[in-house]
Amino acid sequence: MVFKQDSLKLIDQRKLPSEVQYFQADDYREVKFAISDMVVRGAPAIGATAAYGVYLAALEYSTLEKEEFIQEVTRASEELKRARPTAVNLAWAIRKMNELIYQNREKAVKQIVRLLREGAEEIAKEDVKINKKMARHGNRLIPEEAGILTHCNTGALATVGYGTALGVIREAHRSGKDIQVYADETRPRLQGARLTAFELVEEEIPATLIVDSAAATLIRDGKIDLILVGADRVAANGDTANKIGTYNLSALADIHEVPFYVVAPTSTIDFEVENGDEIEIEERAEEEVKGIQEVQIAPEAVNVYNPAFDVSPAENISGIVTEKGIARPPLEESLQKLGGYSKI
Repeated sequence: MVFKQDSLKLIDQRKLPSEVQYFQADDYREVKFAISDMVVRGAPAIGATAAYGVYLAALEYSTLEKEEFIQEVTRASEELKRARPTAVNLAWAIRKMNELIYQNREKAVKQIVRLLREGAEEIAKEDVKINKKMARHGNRLIPEEAGILTHCNTGALATVGYGTALGVIREAHRSGKDIQVYADETRPRLQGARLTAFELVEEEIPATLIVDSAAATLIRDGKIDLILVGADRVAANGDTANKIGTYNLSALADIHEVPFYVVAPTSTIDFEVENGDEIEIEERAEEEVKGIQEVQIAPEAVNVYNPAFDVSPAENISGIVTEKGIARPPLEESLQKLGGYSKI
């Protein structure tokens, strides 16, 4: 993402890999659309994008009297928060921006607007630093030779830069380890096929694209040494919401005794949610399942169930890699020591 002259430019991930196009957001409504329509996706990237959305709202309402200004920016923030319900980084970033407003409400509106821009820029810059820290911690888990399975996209496209789970893979490759990456295609929106494969090819990391249902065979046959995935929300007990299909992998990993690691910043840990049952799971449009890139593949009349995420239970997770270190079982205790969303 690039923010210049009060305009946010995002790679339109709906168009990849066939073409690289940019989506320009000039106000918070366009930011909300970019998040909800998955122009931008990935929890950290959504959070940073939303922060710029709050700033654009503040800029739009900067001519109002202070109380009305605060009222309108708060309302716009709530709209942004509703763009996607599962990724906690969205609410986390908006909360940080709103706290800036209330901590500085005695200042002039122009000063508050300037502070909000600085706040959004700081969230974006910090994300890259955090990702590189997670990559270094996570690389300690990777053997010198390893088959790694990953699901969905967790790279630079899902963050401001470098990546979470794919950032660990990138670090392992750059440190000279002999790795082979297996990337699930990740139905129904094919983020693995369109985005992860794109990033792996660009980085010249040895990789093989597989259909989601091939993962079980690879795990059973001993081709996978560890599984690395990202997260959209981690509950206080370690239950983790991630792209639909992740739970399948966690269960298979448990059966076949393959290490299963989640890679996520502490901003993704939500202590206001006790366990995975409390995580709201977004359901998306049936058209995503009935078609691929505007080509219909299923009967129009068929019913569709299309949850965007599922929850992997803490007992299936070998560890959660964060910028502060690796949380290991018992995860609830480890995560409490690290801190997260509710401890801004």
